Amino acid sequence: MKDFQGKTAFVTGGASGIGLSMARAFGHAGMNVVLADVDVAAAKEAAGRLASEQIKAVAVRCDVTERAAVRAAALEALAAFGKVHVVCNNAGVAVGGPLGTVRERDWDWIIDVNLKGVVYGVETFVPLIRSHGEGGHIVNTASMAGMISPPGLEPYCATKYAVVAMSEGWFQQLAPLNIGLSVLCPGFVKTRIHESGRARQDKYGGIGDVDPGVAETREQAAQNVLSGVDPDIVGRCVLEAVRNGELYIFTHPAMRPFVEARFQMILAAFDAASNAPALAAVKDHNPVTLLTPQVQP
Repeated sequence: MKDFQGKTAFVTGGASGIGLSMARAFGHAGMNVVLADVDVAAAKEAAGRLASEQIKAVAVRCDVTERAAVRAAALEALAAFGKVHVVCNNAGVAVGGPLGTVRERDWDWIIDVNLKGVVYGVETFVPLIRSHGEGGHIVNTASMAGMISPPGLEPYCATKYAVVAMSEGWFQQLAPLNIGLSVLCPGFVKTRIHESGRARQDKYGGIGDVDPGVAETREQAAQNVLSGVDPDIVGRCVLEAVRNGELYIFTHPAMRPFVEARFQMILAAFDAASNAPALAAVKDHNPVTLLTPQVQP
């Protein structure tokens, strides 16, 4: 996607952090922006700040854990600007803890926000983008935790791995439809992800529910996040990647060795399988049909 002028971007989790910074980057590129957030008051305040930067912005309430709420927010976006071209499925929360300590409602919360929220966003907006025939782009926010899995972050990593996996498949399906797709995998960014319980829905325990730890201590979690990169830098990275049609967006090149170490373990396992006596009788085959996109334009 090369031309942004006069087009519209819809960003979930748009009231703050990476979401607001993506909206700012797209806005400065000439786009209208829709800030969709479960905290609509914060989204309205953020829209006001963008307006002071000469960016056309509106705020809508959107609870990404509810498909109907995502659809309602999409209708509000269309009412405001007529069409949507870029969709950033960015809303996310963080949950972690030692094995056996993560509560059932915490698993439900993080899966519903981080994983199902992306599904609802893609399934709601792809038909709308197709309908106007001008093409578009989807940005799904994952994490470096979608590439590596530090101990104690399994709930968060599980959802972010899922976002990466879904994005890789959708990238192939959407390409013939003139819809690009990128998956954003940042490291630590200066946001409030360590305080994600500030907008926790009642059905998951409510705002007063204590956030499970996402590090050995809450202080360490805050230090990790608040020492991260400026989210506006991430927003500009996303804009560049959308313009260039890139699938993966990495913001922390210094984390490459951690990903390489994981890949080396995977390759070593393939080497072991090649020499495994139990597999000696298995004939090699190429599952081409599993790897070929089946969606027709």
